[in-house]
Amino acid sequence: MVESTSHTQQIRLFSNQWLERCTVITPVGFIVTWSMLVPALVWLAWGSADEAAAMLLAGGGLLFWFLFEYGMHRWVFHWKPRHSLLQSFVFIMHGNHHADPNDPLRNLMPPVASIPITGSVWLVFLALFGAAGTWAFIGFIVGYVVYDMLHYACHQWPMKSRIWLPFKKHHMRHHFGANEGNYAISGLPLDRLFRTQVESLKPPA
Repeated sequence: MVESTSHTQQIRLFSNQWLERCTVITPVGFIVTWSMLVPALVWLAWGSADEAAAMLLAGGGLLFWFLFEYGMHRWVFHWKPRHSLLQSFVFIMHGNHHADPNDPLRNLMPPVASIPITGSVWLVFLALFGAAGTWAFIGFIVGYVVYDMLHYACHQWPMKSRIWLPFKKHHMRHHFGANEGNYAISGLPLDRLFRTQVESLKPPA
């Protein structure tokens, strides 16, 4: 099993110091950010649907998260565009993480990236379900927050228990076995469903 190593030097993504700071976030910063935003979303959604509908929408949003996570990782974060500008975009969004997977400040997505991406999903839910769509978005965001914390743990914590070790093994095989597989982090069965499961840490020949 590949374990996290000590981290000493960070890949620089921007020459501008302010932009560079926007590309990193600490676990505390991540938790504080979303512990404020999620209750705010609940407040906004309150009264837009009865209890049963709210729970159904939130559950649907959570299930949609698993598909979104897989799709984003497979087809956006591992996109191989030909244009150099798009290549730079993919590297900033995700490629730098593969170049330096143990950077603790880039194992969580900073708000400058996560809020625009998730915000676009919120707009879709609102268009589909009206104000009650915020309940679907809450389920989606809960899935995202759990996913990102799980991703951080895969890189920074031992995760040796029977519950958590399968998640770490699965993700380490993505990094050190075959990048073109094991795209799921929280929804592991999706890789088996879509036949992208990687079973070994050995890179393909």
